[in-house]
Amino acid sequence: MFIIAETLIDREIPRAHFSCDVQSCKGACCSIEGGRGAPLEEAEIAEITTAFPVIRKYLSQEHLRVMDKSGLFEGPVGSRATVCVDQKACVFAYFEDGIARCSIERGYLNGEIAWRKPISCHLFPIRVSRFGPDVLRYEKIDECRAGRAKGEGDGTTLVEFLKDPLVRKYGKQWYDSFHEKCESVPARDLKA
Repeated sequence: MFIIAETLIDREIPRAHFSCDVQSCKGACCSIEGGRGAPLEEAEIAEITTAFPVIRKYLSQEHLRVMDKSGLFEGPVGSRATVCVDQKACVFAYFEDGIARCSIERGYLNGEIAWRKPISCHLFPIRVSRFGPDVLRYEKIDECRAGRAKGEGDGTTLVEFLKDPLVRKYGKQWYDSFHEKCESVPARDLKA
């Protein structure tokens, strides 16, 4: 691990290549099995509650029924997540041409709401753990194989691919320091 402004970073992140290939993965990050949805920051609860009346039109009747029964999110304060449908798809996912997509992000991209989506979703496949300071770790799932291959093929690093969400979470100055560190440190010094 190395540190940028009190944030611990997995040494695998700087050298990883990634560029989402949603045509291949079919939006797996929105519909992966496991029973727990997207991790949420407490401030995001209000954003989701505000967005819901606007974006509900994008959701299936099945997902709306689950929301009526189980709510929009679950878990205790400090450990909340979106609800899942059948231990799989995020309740905010909708399917278009067999691809799971985010209804919150669709509302944002359509200019209907000002908030894009939970930061944990925007940052994926980087996950943030909190054990004091934030710890950024790279979560390599099989479903993202095509994204890793695409990143390798077009030369897109994970750090470049996730610039927007990293700036959103930590600010431009932090990102610039992080990017510079990733570019300047020899690969041998980043190995654990």
